[in-house]
Order: sequence, then structure tokens, then C-alpha cells
Amino acid sequence: MERREFMASLVAGGCAGMCVDLTLFPLDTIKTRLQSQQGFYKAGGFRGIYAGVPSAAVGSFPSAAAFFVTYEYTKSLLGAGGVFALPHVAPVTHMLAASLGEVVSLPVPHSLIFSKTPLSTHRPTLSHLKEVNSVTQYFFIFYFVTNTRAVI
Repeated sequence: MERREFMASLVAGGCAGMCVDLTLFPLDTIKTRLQSQQGFYKAGGFRGIYAGVPSAAVGSFPSAAAFFVTYEYTKSLLGAGGVFALPHVAPVTHMLAASLGEVVSLPVPHSLIFSKTPLSTHRPTLSHLKEVNSVTQYFFIFYFVTNTRAVI
């Protein structure tokens, strides 16, 4: 992969990730408020549906960029020659490239999210802290479960 292709994948992936969050974050907020026990209007209605969008968009840039770069690089490596260059094997090449892209991109923003979310929003019990006694151990559990779900 040439430097120009690398930069194009990096920027295109990051911008695509930001566009997804800028578009879907407000819709997800509305959906959550519609499902609220309080009702849509008591949960906030349409007020503040864009609150938090900038941080979500900025946070998705590195993950999406990592996915796109890994995907394109893996595709170029596998498709350069050999059995994966054959037309009837192209879907396998894309699946492998996408799976590796997911594995590489998942820890990028999640490492920031997981370090704040579990302790701040979920009040861990003493038994939970005994089971998961370090941030590193929690990260690897989270990473394994999320990657398994994404790849399967």
C-alpha cells in the first residue's frame, strides 16, 4: 500500500465514522427517549438530541480510520497474488479483511470508554471487584467478548 493510498484510507475512514455518528447519534437519542418509561416528552423530547454528538464523532474517527486502513491493506496483501486473487475467492478476501479490520479497530475508542463507563455508571459490587480485580483484566475480557461478537 502506497503512502497516498494509506492517507486516503485513513482520512476516508475517519470521515465516514464521523458522518455515521453525526447522522445516527440524534436518531439513537430519539429512539432511547421513545422507549423511556417516563414517555418521550418527559425524557426530554427533541431538546438536546445533539448533546454529546461532537465527542462521539471525534471518538469514532480513530476507530473508523483504523478499520479502513486495515481493511484496505489486508485486501491489497491478500489480493496481490495467489489463491486469494482468484475472482471466486474475492468474498473470502473481503471477509478476512473486514474481520481483521474489526479486530484492529475495536480497542481504539473502547479503551477510553471502558475505563470510565464501568466505574462511573455501573456501581460494581464487591463480588464484581473480586472477579475483575484490575483494569487490564477487564479490558481483555471486554476486548475478547466484543471481538468475538463482531467477527461472528
